[in-house]
Amino acid sequence: MDYQNFFKTALDDLRSQGNYRVFANLERHCGAFPNATARGMETADVTIWCSNDYLGMGQHPSVLAAMHEAIDRCGAGAGGTRNISGTTHDHVLLEAELADLHGKEDALLFTSGYVSNWAALGTLGSRIPDCVILSDALNHASMIEGIRHSRAERLVWKHNDLVDLEAKLAALPLERPKLIAFESVYSMDGDIAPIREICDLADKYNAMTYLDEVHAVGLYGPRGGGIAEREGLMDRITVIEGTLGKAFGVVGGYISASTELCDFVRSFASGFIFTTALPPAVAAGAAASIRHLKNSNAEREMHQAKVAEVREKLSAVGIPHADNPSHIIPVMVGDPHKCKFISDKLLEEFGIYIQPINYPTVPKGTERLRITPSPVHSANDIDRLVGALEDLWGQCQLARMPLAAQ
Repeated sequence: MDYQNFFKTALDDLRSQGNYRVFANLERHCGAFPNATARGMETADVTIWCSNDYLGMGQHPSVLAAMHEAIDRCGAGAGGTRNISGTTHDHVLLEAELADLHGKEDALLFTSGYVSNWAALGTLGSRIPDCVILSDALNHASMIEGIRHSRAERLVWKHNDLVDLEAKLAALPLERPKLIAFESVYSMDGDIAPIREICDLADKYNAMTYLDEVHAVGLYGPRGGGIAEREGLMDRITVIEGTLGKAFGVVGGYISASTELCDFVRSFASGFIFTTALPPAVAAGAAASIRHLKNSNAEREMHQAKVAEVREKLSAVGIPHADNPSHIIPVMVGDPHKCKFISDKLLEEFGIYIQPINYPTVPKGTERLRITPSPVHSANDIDRLVGALEDLWGQCQLARMPLAAQ
């Protein structure tokens, strides 16, 4: 086999389909988010409009101060896995903050949100005898991979479809172990799961619940505990999984649950046991971010205001965007080549960075620009964004929203 030709052909196919991904070489400006420098053949100042650092906490003075202090106190790395010298006092403090955030007995840290889903779902599904996992059709790749890794029986239910979920639950023996895995905010469409009704079905059919809140923690609820906190449902969820790499502004993932469940995953999950722990400075920064957002609603309120302003101005010029109740604004293009063209031109001509979202992240024909406003985008930033999109929409001869839908 000609291995190099195989790789090249596969990449050429991606390019021909408009789905080849090019990374922007960005250098964020400390204390000036969402501003950055794009580096390449030339350098240019850009405004980032697709970051998952939703609240700009990666630049917050309290987070930076905590990380600097931890580096001065502890040095750079953790020194090993959590089992072998890698558990530091900062990890212990962060897990306590996370357990408190979600009203749970305990929490367990992982190196990323992807790893936390893969390890937790993989361990629960493989270790609970005869467990069946009922997975929402639009669950994140990390959840899907964790479920596959578990080799447990998997039943995929139609996205947010309670009738389909109940039909699948009802077809299983009541005594059989079951785990319903779903997300609160779905990151590509921005829709929100009917958590209360899913919990009702879990109670009725003797199932555990596993809720991925990665796109909600920090952003919703009176203390930033997510959609489940906002709806007063955290106590009804068996496992709440979250990330430190989005609204909290650093990196890492976690689960929060009962002491026994967290200890079970800690004791059996290879994705936890055999990987080096997060640096103490990261744990300290995350703890500072969580503490701040537990006590401050200012960021959340400003965030929602900016989201509403962007939506209103996009509608005013007829730029089609998916209607949803969350902070994620999918601007629908529907063509991979035009989606990439608009993304490229936004960066090259307008100094605006929005990564195109193409297949396989979203189905073919639903290509989009995923816009994520933050509290620190200015009114001028918003006007520049909407004006640039209006210009490029005309260049690409794309359909606009009908006046009746605005």
